[in-house]
Amino acid sequence: MALVPTPVVNEGPLFAEVEMAGDSSSSTVRATVIQASTIFYDTPATLDKAERLLAEAASYGAQLVVFPEAFIGGYPRGLTFGVSIGNRTDKGKEEFRKYHASAIDVPGPEVDRLAAMAGKYKVYLVMGVIERDGYTLYCTVLFFDSQGHYLGKHRKIMPTALERIIWGFGDGSTIPVYDTPVGKIGAAICWENRMPLLRTALYAKGIEIYCAPTADAREVWQASMTHIALEGGCFVLSANQFCRRKDYPPPPEYVFLGTEEDLTPDSVVCAGGSVIISPSGAVLAGPNYEGEALISADLDLGEIVRAKFDFDVVGHYARPEILSLIVKDHPVSPASFTSTSSTSKAESSSK
Repeated sequence: MALVPTPVVNEGPLFAEVEMAGDSSSSTVRATVIQASTIFYDTPATLDKAERLLAEAASYGAQLVVFPEAFIGGYPRGLTFGVSIGNRTDKGKEEFRKYHASAIDVPGPEVDRLAAMAGKYKVYLVMGVIERDGYTLYCTVLFFDSQGHYLGKHRKIMPTALERIIWGFGDGSTIPVYDTPVGKIGAAICWENRMPLLRTALYAKGIEIYCAPTADAREVWQASMTHIALEGGCFVLSANQFCRRKDYPPPPEYVFLGTEEDLTPDSVVCAGGSVIISPSGAVLAGPNYEGEALISADLDLGEIVRAKFDFDVVGHYARPEILSLIVKDHPVSPASFTSTSSTSKAESSSK
């Protein structure tokens, strides 16, 4: 594994790329995970930063680029939004208003810009965002192809702990796996990756490049990523932010509850740990805990077949007569309108 310095650019920080070459006799895909921080409460500036990072990754030949959880919109680490059982504060409600304003509509102008970026740099792009749907927010991953088309999204189906106060719950209609020229791509976000049935649904859809945007920088996260690669016989690409206190607004605008007094501007509040792991469980690149970085590896797609020969979790190693999974993959809605349904039926019958 080599640490390759990036060329000098006109703006933004310098990044380092960690890479390991694959077997040139097999079909390979150059994949990059981005380890970098959001510019909190400033979505336009974060989009500009995303484009600089994407351009840098593309300059190294990246064909697939994965960004961290909530990169656009921000992961609100340390905030409580003024919530306690039976009470919500005015300050917390204002924090939510600002966070809501930083989120993006899907579809919307920010999605159009991300699609244009993917097309400009000819990469498949997997981007963590905070999605605004009316007045509810979702922790979401967006997928784009290298021609600049928006493919679709995955909404986090189970936010963790206090995340449930600020994010809605995705349903089974947004658990996609996209069959692309660089492999079958899907994603699960942060602790969703610890949900065996969700993983099984992704395996059953044939996932080959398993993207795991996260906010978990603990060393134990690496064990989960290795297990998923072995269990699914797939490449696992986990992207996390590397953030210091100064990457967030200063107090009193933004306060890390319970720890603010112990932090300096340079204190690390999320240490990254982004990593790329092969279907055999080998670590190809990372984990990186040193700072913002582009972490890359060449994925030998032949490894997927070799790993499945040993263990195919939804194939020869499955026992569907004993164990099976039903996935309810239809969208759910809090309201349906009979007039709309009647109109649709009438239009269909007239054709």
